[in-house]
Order: sequence, then structure tokens, then C-alpha cells
Amino acid sequence: MDYKDYYKILGISKTATQDEIKKSYRKLAVKFHPDKNQGNKEAEERFKEIGEAYEVLKDPEKRKKYDQLGVNWKQHEQAGGAEGGFDYAQWAQQQGGRRQRSQQQSTSGFEGSDFSDFFNTFFSGGYGGGGYTNARNIPRKGQDFQADLTISLADAYHGTEAMLTLDGESIKATIPPGVKDGQTLRIKGKGGKGSGGQEPGHLYMKVTIKPDSTFERKGDDLHCDVHVPLYSALLGGKIAVATLKGTVHITIPKGSQNGKVLRLKGLGMPHFGKKQEFGDLYARIVIDIPQQLNEEELSLFQKLANLRPVS
Repeated sequence: MDYKDYYKILGISKTATQDEIKKSYRKLAVKFHPDKNQGNKEAEERFKEIGEAYEVLKDPEKRKKYDQLGVNWKQHEQAGGAEGGFDYAQWAQQQGGRRQRSQQQSTSGFEGSDFSDFFNTFFSGGYGGGGYTNARNIPRKGQDFQADLTISLADAYHGTEAMLTLDGESIKATIPPGVKDGQTLRIKGKGGKGSGGQEPGHLYMKVTIKPDSTFERKGDDLHCDVHVPLYSALLGGKIAVATLKGTVHITIPKGSQNGKVLRLKGLGMPHFGKKQEFGDLYARIVIDIPQQLNEEELSLFQKLANLRPVS
């Protein structure tokens, strides 16, 4: 039975913090998830390894045991482990404590597959007398799931609902208003089922917001171009502007220059988790020059030009 380097599997150092462990696990789980790698046996095995490594390193007690095991692994080999005949209970007793071995268990939330013999030998049992413990009877929190969701900017503004299918179960996910691109939402209790009365895992859903053809988002502020007729820019007036909240009418100041930016307070994105709080909309004026002028219009513009000769 080979020693498994869980730190190497997750691509982290042995001094990694719990946050670093979780971050690396989530990134790798998304990359090698079976839904993204259908028919890829190598990716499936990597997914199982990643889950097994996280199962140990996320738990401070299991991590401590694993680190101690790493220090004594050479002694394990010398005791016969490398040949498959090693009695771990006897080896553990020599270290000052007796541990039990367990039968092979099924993971919760990892496609019904089993952890490796290495995991079952060293981490599925408890302390105490001899014999074997069925790992299926050990209370265990359900496995967390990962999912990706792509929505429009309008959906992010108003909030929306999405139906996901995970592990054969349909899950309705509620997306609150103001969610940001790349934000990860936790849907409590929608991960793998727990065992022994333990709570289920959670669903961590990463949200991607599609680029919008009209608005550019910067934080909770929105930016857009507003096309203004030349006459309205010169003389001032009101024009209709489409916003994510609906159409509004804004006043164009007399003599507005091309590129002038108007701030429309409260017409940006909702602040995530804060009701009735919004960013602003910044509208950049783009002056539209009239096309296909008739003779009379050209004559009038010529008169204006003569009144204001270019120096």
C-alpha cells in the first residue's frame, strides 16, 4: 500500500492554512468534476483523490494524525507495510496507542465511489480495543458540491432562480439581486447526504455574469453611452434612457459637449445583501450628427457657421 501525499494532491504546502486548503480544493474539484470531464477516467480518479485529500486535511484531527503518520512512514515500511502485510493496529500500539482498521467505506457526495485503501486503513477507524469498525456507521457530514452558473446582467440586477441537477436531484437555486461576477454562493444543505444523522453538505455555486451589450459594470456602478441629437445637445431638453430599472427621462443641459458624463443616482446595481441600496449609473453623452441634410438645413447651418467664424 503506497503512501498518499495529500498536500501534493491539492498542490499546497504542509504549512497551508485551512482557507488555503479549501480554496485549492474548490478550484481542483471544479476543474476535474465528472460533469466537465465525461468519459475521462483519469479526471475521475483525480476528482476522487482530491476529495479524499480534502476529507483528511480539512479536519484538524485527521490532519494531525496524517502529519504524524508521515513522520513515521519509513517505520511503517520497515514493519512490512510496503509488502501489504503490515498490521497497522500493532504499529499504532507501538507508537503509544491502538487504532482499529475499518472496512472500505463509500464517500458521501463523491459519485458513490470508495476512498482508497490508504484512507480506510488509517483514517476510518477509531481508538480502543481490537476488531473492526464498519466505516459506513461512522457519523459523517455530507460532502460539499460545486457548480457553475451563468446569468445575464439583468438577472444579476433583479435576482433570479435557476434549476440545477446534481447527483440525480433537481435543486432550485435562488440568486439574490446584486450578485457579482465570479462570486460564489452557498446553498445550505444541498450537497451530499450525511451519514449517522449528520447534516448534509452544502452546494457552492460560482456565478458568471455574461457581458452586456449596453452596460459596463464597475463594482455596483454601471456605465453606458447615451445618444443625444445635436439639437438637444445645443438647446437642452429631455430624452428617454433605458436602464435596468426601466426607462427614465433625463434632462440634457444646454450646450452639452460630446463625452460629457451625467450621473444618474441610484440607477446602478443593487448592493448585494442590502435592500433598497444601489450604485449609480454614469451616462456618457454621444452626440449624433444629423445625416442627409436638405438644402434649407444646410443653408441654416451655413448661416450659423458665418455667425461664428473659425479664428
